[in-house]
Amino acid sequence: MNFLLSILEGGGAVEAHPLIQQLLDLMWLLMEDYEVHECLKQLLMSLLRAYRFSPIVPDLGLQIHYLRLTIAILKHEKSRKYLLQNVLFDVLRSVVFFYIKSPLRVEEAGLQELIPTTWWPNRFNKEGKESKEVKDESAEERLRRRAYERGCQRLKKRIEVVEELQVQILKLLLNNKDHGGGGASRYIFLNKFRKFLQENASNRGNLTVLCPPEYMVCFLHRLISALRHYWDEHKMKNLSALSSEDAYVPPQLFYNGKVDYFDLQRLGGLLSHLKKTLKGKYDLASKANILIDPAELQAVTMDDLDEDEESAVSTAQRPAAALAIGGALARPSWLSSPTLGRANRFLSTAAVSLMTPRRSPGALEKVKVRTLNVEQRTEEDIEGSHGNEGLWLGRPAEEPEQPITENSLLEILDGIVMMYNLSVHQQLGKMVGVSDDVNEYAMALKDTEEKISRCPKRRRDIYEELVKSQKVFSEKLNHLSRRLAWINVTIYSKEKMQDIYWLLRVCIRTIEHGDRIGSLFAFMPEFYLSVAMNSYSALKNYFSPVNSMEELPGYEETLTHLAAILAKHFADPRIVGTDIRDSLMQALASYVCYPHSLRAVERIPEDQRISMMRNLLAPYEQRPWAQTNWILVRLWRGCGFGYRYTRLPHLLKTKPEDANLPSLQKPCPSTLLQQHMADLLRSDREMAPSFLNSVLNQLNWAFSEFIGMIQEIQQAAERLERNFVDSRQLKVCATCFDLSVSLLRVLEMTVTLAPEIFLDWSRPSSELLLRRLAQLLNQVLNRVTAERNLFDRVVNLRLPGLESVDHYPILVAVTGILVQLLVDTDFQGAERATAVLLADPCFQLRSIQYLLGHTEPLAEGAASPSSEKKHFSLQSYTDYISQEEVAKVEQMLGHLSEESKQAAASTL
Repeated sequence: MNFLLSILEGGGAVEAHPLIQQLLDLMWLLMEDYEVHECLKQLLMSLLRAYRFSPIVPDLGLQIHYLRLTIAILKHEKSRKYLLQNVLFDVLRSVVFFYIKSPLRVEEAGLQELIPTTWWPNRFNKEGKESKEVKDESAEERLRRRAYERGCQRLKKRIEVVEELQVQILKLLLNNKDHGGGGASRYIFLNKFRKFLQENASNRGNLTVLCPPEYMVCFLHRLISALRHYWDEHKMKNLSALSSEDAYVPPQLFYNGKVDYFDLQRLGGLLSHLKKTLKGKYDLASKANILIDPAELQAVTMDDLDEDEESAVSTAQRPAAALAIGGALARPSWLSSPTLGRANRFLSTAAVSLMTPRRSPGALEKVKVRTLNVEQRTEEDIEGSHGNEGLWLGRPAEEPEQPITENSLLEILDGIVMMYNLSVHQQLGKMVGVSDDVNEYAMALKDTEEKISRCPKRRRDIYEELVKSQKVFSEKLNHLSRRLAWINVTIYSKEKMQDIYWLLRVCIRTIEHGDRIGSLFAFMPEFYLSVAMNSYSALKNYFSPVNSMEELPGYEETLTHLAAILAKHFADPRIVGTDIRDSLMQALASYVCYPHSLRAVERIPEDQRISMMRNLLAPYEQRPWAQTNWILVRLWRGCGFGYRYTRLPHLLKTKPEDANLPSLQKPCPSTLLQQHMADLLRSDREMAPSFLNSVLNQLNWAFSEFIGMIQEIQQAAERLERNFVDSRQLKVCATCFDLSVSLLRVLEMTVTLAPEIFLDWSRPSSELLLRRLAQLLNQVLNRVTAERNLFDRVVNLRLPGLESVDHYPILVAVTGILVQLLVDTDFQGAERATAVLLADPCFQLRSIQYLLGHTEPLAEGAASPSSEKKHFSLQSYTDYISQEEVAKVEQMLGHLSEESKQAAASTL
């Protein structure tokens, strides 16, 4: 190896050193095949080991040297094909060649010389986020920041050299023109790549087989670069093909059986279930030109994987080609090769095992992993020829007749999407931690410097301790800011962000094309929807400290397309998996919390918006309704009575754990979607009663559960012996309270937008709905407003976990409904509402007076409350409730005075 490396030492392009190619030619000519095989195996093992364990030096010279030799060897066609077929994926973990490891110490990588000036954010807003205001910077800060950015650019240029070499390796492996001596390299790579994906998808619990996520991230980016190079190269030669900018995966790949998705879940369930349910439909036979083999209906399902004994019948029905490689799947553990957190163990075992002859794949073994029948596919099977359409088989009428690119590139693109889903997204989220650490230390340093400036001169001891702390924080920040520069260049750079954005757009286009083909959409693997949602989340939350998503080309349009997908598919009957349905619902809930994404929802076609609101207004029985309710609440937040707050008044003094949470975003109501809701409730006479009855049922349940739980908590707190309240019980209790408040807000929204549903008694269900509503409001008021009651006592305990439980959120929600019914409506409606409320046996005027701070006189002999205890009063929340709103409550109190009772009786 030293000799081969010395050939390349002169520098220059790899092509300028033909000696390596000539040496490899001589080896294949003069040595026996098994000797060359062994030699190449050992050579690649040594190269991989050297690349993996060589120290990071400032110019990354060692890594570049080893990658150049790897390229020189892989440029030799016969050697490349042998290594691809037998070594790169089978014996080695070749993904290592595409990884740029982070330096363990800043000093070893020479980052101090490369980035001599460090910088970190030191201006923060109230939520603890970095302030983006450049005008706040001093001249000295600006100079430091620019010097730091120049250092980061120098580092980026050095790393880009390594990345370009890694892309060159992949371009060699994706060569489809080298037909000499068997199939082209790309088709060997495709089969091995699919098997690599299967191992990582099917062995989620087996850490020795899984590729570490930090390797997957680098592999994904290099593979995207190589794929787009070949895709655009094909476009230049074929004008009818699409450019990589418009790439997508055609829907027939998901159901024509040419690409194996292992046992991954499809949108409509498992493949075996889909084939059984759609077997008799016209879609599979006529529309997709697919004939189903009866044996395929016996395909292995998830249930079969749990059985220890495989029946002889299912074994006989499996294709012979699939069984022929059965032995290879149950191969020795060393063939899984390195998980490089455990690299030392891997290298020692792999070195020994290279001497061991490989097991014969002929022996048929019982394997619990589904055998992969793609191992022996040829170029013809993939690309098609002479009437064989390859991967294009089963093209629906909605798709173009001419292939959009080479079929093999479609399969690689599909594999890239799967890779992102397997572990890349999780790793992107993990590495954000360094940026968070920098912000935390920067805030701590700023706080320490402020304390130093305030420290009295006579307290030298305190001053010295503070200076020590300042020094520790500064040193830590110097180290972290250089480490962050490395991470920002290798993981969160603008180019990496554009890769993830491209992947998001690929998924969006793929889902849109799949959606057009009717019930066959159910064959699409779930991970396409997951990657669309997760890649958007990554762009918004992980890349934002360095690069802004708003600067990406076509950003607004992409946001609108994704909004349309979420709005349409969160209630799509073709999607059956509960997990993916929950994810879609959560993504839509998060989407409506931010102004830019909410505007994207408002930009989708009107019929889709109305359809989304119709699905949101479906009855709350027999489905997960909490997220649906949360979406409606977000659309209303900012319009309700005293509902313009971001955080509750009593929580303002505490710092939120994560200010980026969707629930902590400023209110941004949507009047357009509210109008759609009002139109639907008014026009559909059956929808309104079924929806509102279900909301009232859930409110009754949630508030009753809450009261039952706080009774238990109060009893536990009053016991004399030492006792603990289960934190899970507190969490459930707080959740029931939050649900009660949000259900009340949805009722307030309904009463405001379409009051006639309750007050127009020509409708058959109006009077019943109004009576039910009045009964529930009276129950809630009585429980919450009674003097020194259970609710009061639990709120005053201020138990951790019950922070959100307070008088304000629930009382203003109830007040909002009452004001709409009794004040902000026409005279006849207000009269009816007043009558129903007063006629309810649970009505107590004291509860309404409580809202304005009026309290009942104490009974004789009763102990007076302590003067420190403040009574609840809407007037005290001037930052949250306007004078006009308080005046309406006083007006409402006049409607409900004792004199009104007689008039109410006559009205009824």
